Formats: sequence, C-alpha cells, structure tokens
Amino acid sequence: MVTINVAVLLAVVVIWWLRRRTEVRSRFDEKLTVVIDLALGVLITPTRAGEGIVNVLGQLASGVTQTGR
Repeated sequence: MVTINVAVLLAVVVIWWLRRRTEVRSRFDEKLTVVIDLALGVLITPTRAGEGIVNVLGQLASGVTQTGR
C-alpha cells in the first residue's frame, strides 16, 4: 500500500502551479493558488518543521520591528 503525505502533495502542486507563466493567469487561477497555499500552511503548521518556520518568522518579524524603532 502506498501512502501519500497530503502536505507533500500540496507542496508539489504549489511548486508546479507557480512555475507557470504569470501573464496567462486569470483571477480564478490566483484565487486557487491562494486557497492551495493556505491549505498547505494549515497542514504544515502543526508539524515540527512548521513550528520551526513559525518561530523563525516570528523572530524575524520581532527583529524588524526592533530595528524600526
């Protein structure tokens, strides 16, 4: 039996989708890209890697706000 991790599958879809030429995208394509990206984010966030990404982005945002003062 073969199992497919949904997050990995969505990551492949996002990479494939974003490699397309930008000038041929319609509004529907843009909305679909946003929905797929949000779904990927929801699937990745509860994992260890996702928590690490959130921590790094939080530290980066904190550093940017500190330098802006």
